[in-house]
Amino acid sequence: MDDSPVLNSRSRISVIGTTGSGKTTAARLIAGQLGLRRIEIDAFAWRPNWEMTPAEKLRDLVDDATRGDGWVIDGNYSVVRAVVWPKLDMIIWLDYRFPRIFVQLLLRTIRRSARHEVLWNGCRERFRKSFFSTASILLWCIKTYGYRRSAYPEILSQPEHRHIKVLRFRSPRRFRLWFNSLPDR
Repeated sequence: MDDSPVLNSRSRISVIGTTGSGKTTAARLIAGQLGLRRIEIDAFAWRPNWEMTPAEKLRDLVDDATRGDGWVIDGNYSVVRAVVWPKLDMIIWLDYRFPRIFVQLLLRTIRRSARHEVLWNGCRERFRKSFFSTASILLWCIKTYGYRRSAYPEILSQPEHRHIKVLRFRSPRRFRLWFNSLPDR
């Protein structure tokens, strides 16, 4: 896993990590620094009232959005992996410890619920759903954290992904150090 890749305005980068790790923030920073388009899979995945976009439609939307060069995409949707990963130059993996991620997600969820923030297609995180539902984003984090952490090394080592440079950051500090070393556009 190389930590000194060459990045430029044609780069195609994916930011991955468990729910609440900061993928969207990292993608926004990288895109801004390098002058790349930012693509957020959640914006395609969620329809009004938290209705999930059908898998085939989601693949088509993401495939269209990732045509050409010069973009950063964030999200963990395995259903679009076969569409996105063959196009990638690099993966930024935010692999932070669970307590860090959970606290970050908890604070974000409280903020979004309290402020009634509009996310994608009119969706909003609601206090009741976030804290007292089987559809809770916090519960999702608990359920998927261990799986993602153990599955990614195996997935990334598959022959069809050898062309992708992978940077695995185990702390926000390490990510910031790397980010601060990026060239200005």
